[in-house]
Amino acid sequence: MHSAATAYPEALPLPADNPFATRWETPFRLPPFAAIRPEHIRAAFDAALAKHRDEIAAIVANPAAPDFVNTVEALERAGRALSRVGGVFYNLAGADTNEALQAIEREIAPVTSRHWSAIMMDEALFAQVDAVHAKRDELGLNAEQARLLERTHKGFVRAGARLGPADKQRLAAINERLAALGTQFSQNVLKDESAYALFIADESGLAGLPGFLKAAMARAAADRGRPGQHAVTLSRSIIEPFLTFSTRRDLREEAFIAWSRRGENGGESDNRGIVAEMVSLRAEKAKLLGYPTFAHFKLDDAMAKTPEHVRDLLELVWKPAKARAAREAADLAALAQDEGENGPIRPWDWRHYAEKVRQKTYALDEAVLKPYLQLDRVRQAAFDVAGKLFGLSFAERPELAGYHPDVRIFEVTETATGRHIGLFLGDYFARSSKRSGAWMSAFRGQRKLDGEVRPLIVNVCNFAKPAEGKPALLSLDDARTLFHEFGHALHGLLSDVTYGSLAGTSVARDFVELPSQLYEHWFLTREVMRQYCLHAETGEPIPEALIEKIEKAQTFNQGFATVEYTSSALVDLAFHSLEAPAEVDPLAFEAAELQRLGMPAEITMRHRTPHFTHVFSGDGYSAGYYSYLWSEVMDADAFNAFIETGDVFSAEVAGKLKRYIYSAGDTRDAAEAYTLFRGRLPTPDALLEKRGLAA
Repeated sequence: MHSAATAYPEALPLPADNPFATRWETPFRLPPFAAIRPEHIRAAFDAALAKHRDEIAAIVANPAAPDFVNTVEALERAGRALSRVGGVFYNLAGADTNEALQAIEREIAPVTSRHWSAIMMDEALFAQVDAVHAKRDELGLNAEQARLLERTHKGFVRAGARLGPADKQRLAAINERLAALGTQFSQNVLKDESAYALFIADESGLAGLPGFLKAAMARAAADRGRPGQHAVTLSRSIIEPFLTFSTRRDLREEAFIAWSRRGENGGESDNRGIVAEMVSLRAEKAKLLGYPTFAHFKLDDAMAKTPEHVRDLLELVWKPAKARAAREAADLAALAQDEGENGPIRPWDWRHYAEKVRQKTYALDEAVLKPYLQLDRVRQAAFDVAGKLFGLSFAERPELAGYHPDVRIFEVTETATGRHIGLFLGDYFARSSKRSGAWMSAFRGQRKLDGEVRPLIVNVCNFAKPAEGKPALLSLDDARTLFHEFGHALHGLLSDVTYGSLAGTSVARDFVELPSQLYEHWFLTREVMRQYCLHAETGEPIPEALIEKIEKAQTFNQGFATVEYTSSALVDLAFHSLEAPAEVDPLAFEAAELQRLGMPAEITMRHRTPHFTHVFSGDGYSAGYYSYLWSEVMDADAFNAFIETGDVFSAEVAGKLKRYIYSAGDTRDAAEAYTLFRGRLPTPDALLEKRGLAA
């Protein structure tokens, strides 16, 4: 056994060959990825859970009267070993998984759920928190301490601390089952995604495809053991451009249907039964906690507060978006007819004809644009914008090893002082061991309690990997995704709070997308595009005429994009607004809700229910997918604060943005934070204008 376990709270009493047995003396205390094996993780989880239970027991056993330090701060200190193990494990499970890790994920989900239920429903522990909360006004707490006490107390109440014994037992059982179901849901989606490939062996199947896409598909086929062929995979960076450029309608249909039907193919990876059970259990959970529906429960702790507020916003954009989409569909149908295609536009046709209309209307060709969007240069642009706005510098540290050879690691410092801010890990390429989508996460969060701890932040994307020696080229959408996720990364890196549970992105779910969506705006500024969009082969800067086309095309296809997104948010809200969902048939419910909304037949939801991981692989965005639109109301208004000064890098506005939004974590209410930055709350006007939906 290792004695370090007593010296450092994150070290565990494990055999010395387990990396979690000691404090990591690596540079920046980066996880020693090469040394960590799945068997280490399972043993470390068991030891960390036991250690956390002991730490909680010590808080409860303390004979002194409960106060802020011995109860609330003690809770903050407890569980550091568990955070370290979880930080490594959950990131690997999402970004570089394998069968051994997936087995641990299935085993550990109900175990950790039981663990947290036991803590949050511990009567004696809650009595101590409640006692401190009751005398909060007499304790002389500073603003951050008062916020931590408020959030801690509310967390216990929302977790069932006030329920009777039988209800506590039932709630714990529901949570445990939901944890297991959420894990299974995401593993099923990954299974369907990685199992599918449409192999194209002859030249006729490549009709219409640009060089960059053929290269990505050739690499994907080679990775799957079919060198010399081309593969359409369900990674967005391949399937979306394939649907856009392929002139083979039959192949577009085949690929689109596979993409659309992830999670509903029958057999072991089918998610329909999981969705039905989760919706029912969530409704029961809400009832136990005193809320009419799960949406009421979730939104009570969000900026929106009520399902009615959310529905109002979604329906405000739904009507003009649908009208706009109908006009767009008519344009596409007219073009298709000109080409001799007389049938109605189908979902697998939309991207194809939309690209042709875009080229015709704006002369903006994705294949012409793409060579100007090199991954390395777009990432450098994201770094340099952070330098101008927030005074940060980024230096690659090639000697540091990530969890996969594709991972690049950068040290982030404060330019003026050289002070270390954190590490940023970039993991950009699609692979079968990675779940789809793009996200930001932390291997370690920031805190100042018991000494400064700086964050280790990761961005994970699924861009198509280029051929050896060639630059990775992005679509405009990919480039915005990179900036979006980097906005989240900055929210984690710039965090400057005392208490870890209030740090970084630990904010209301419908506020967390503000820093990311706002950051996207800078990529599309002329200042950034002129400097960083250089042609991959000639090195020439992007022509002014092409920038103008991009600007003009910003509201192009926004009816489609808004309908695709808003329908997903409305279906999510509808599922979680059910009061007593006995036996829900997810697909029938989805279809009925879409019919009620008058969903255009030419468009499908951005995320259909059986693969809607935002909502069903855990609790994240359940009853909360609307958050992107809620945050967009703020991001459109917030960027206007810079526009109004005439300088998109205004130091004064950036200073306020950093202080009240990016660095502040959850130290104050979201509406108050936004008002301190902007002087008022936003209205949806800027959003409607940005999407081209204003009357």
